[in-house]
Amino acid sequence: MKIENYKKRIADDKIEHYLKLFGAISIEGPKYCGKTWAGRYHSNSEILLHKTTGEQSNNVELAKMSPSIVLEGEKPRLIDEWQEATNLWDEIRIDVDKSGLKGQYILTGSSTPNRKGIAHSGAGRYGKIHLRTMSLYESGDSTGDISLENLCNNKFKGKATGEVDLRNLARLIIRGGWPGNLEYSAKDSSEVVEEYINLIIDDDLSRLDGINRDKHKVRLLLKSLARNESTTVSNMTLKKDINEKDNEDIDIDTLASYLNALDRLFLLDNDEPFSTNVRSSVRVKQSEKRHFADPSIACSLLNIREENKLINDLETFGFLFEAMVERDLKVYADSFNAKCYHYQDYQDKEIDSVIELENGEWCAFEIKLGANQIEKAANDLVSLKKQIENENGKAPSVLCVICGLTNVAYQRPDGVYVVPITALKP
Repeated sequence: MKIENYKKRIADDKIEHYLKLFGAISIEGPKYCGKTWAGRYHSNSEILLHKTTGEQSNNVELAKMSPSIVLEGEKPRLIDEWQEATNLWDEIRIDVDKSGLKGQYILTGSSTPNRKGIAHSGAGRYGKIHLRTMSLYESGDSTGDISLENLCNNKFKGKATGEVDLRNLARLIIRGGWPGNLEYSAKDSSEVVEEYINLIIDDDLSRLDGINRDKHKVRLLLKSLARNESTTVSNMTLKKDINEKDNEDIDIDTLASYLNALDRLFLLDNDEPFSTNVRSSVRVKQSEKRHFADPSIACSLLNIREENKLINDLETFGFLFEAMVERDLKVYADSFNAKCYHYQDYQDKEIDSVIELENGEWCAFEIKLGANQIEKAANDLVSLKKQIENENGKAPSVLCVICGLTNVAYQRPDGVYVVPITALKP
């Protein structure tokens, strides 16, 4: 079902590849990120299982009572929000085993389902793809002059990439990468994201597993996460932050359970710590770096709805810019099977983003909003690389500063690359 005006996604190539490898694929990610449209683009028939009134609600009951009927249709067949009828997982696995054919089904889901009632993991039959919100290259806001894959393999050619406007960067962060919001102003997009958050709190969280959570405390937790975007704060720190800023208390176990629920809805997209033993004598912290699925969520929760408000708070601007860049890096890296992490050790050495390649090499990235921050960021990267080498550890193969306000991609005399985020592509 080729869709007119479908805006191509970087994950499309991986979807096509997986359809040749597996009998079924599962596309996961936050609501409104484009999973259904991507599934439709690659399918020849569909059935929607949204838990609403009317026909789609009947589809859910039909899937539970007579799954074979739901599976009928030209292949690949899209089953949207399949987690509303989890019995379909095993039914599809059995059907794939019987036919032995590849590319039979595309499942999309905006929450991690309760595995109760699912007898088999689906290993070997299913391929999983995580779809994020749109990167700047996908939304048409990056020129794509510089390939991240080439950069990570030290294949780099400098280039003037054009002027970058601070106000436009602010707009891109507030607008976010939601496919449905690309033509909206920052203010209009922010209103949509606000309602998105309201629906998560009022509806999706309770439907996730039938548990009625304290909506007020969920909102306080979300606001605390927004205040701590792009940091490695602990759950205890979030608890203290809520107490200090909102004068309310939340049980630490309850807080952890709420975070787990938000994660199951793909609202969070934290960066894992880089655990490769790069330095034998220095302990590496094992805290995750906190991120929402899209920086626009943090903006909405912080009541940042227009560009000037972000421009007038450059510290917050820097954290949210880092979040946007790291979202893009994850989207791009996934296209060539690389993994994104962050690095932080107990000697206060940090690397904003680490990309580990399939061959075991790794690349270190610092992320800075202003060009005036490039010199220090580059020096820090060079210093850290020398320390790792002196420890006889595995040093990064590439050092790079990704910047917001620079109009050229180049390599410095010390070997550090400098690249504008608005020039990057996979």
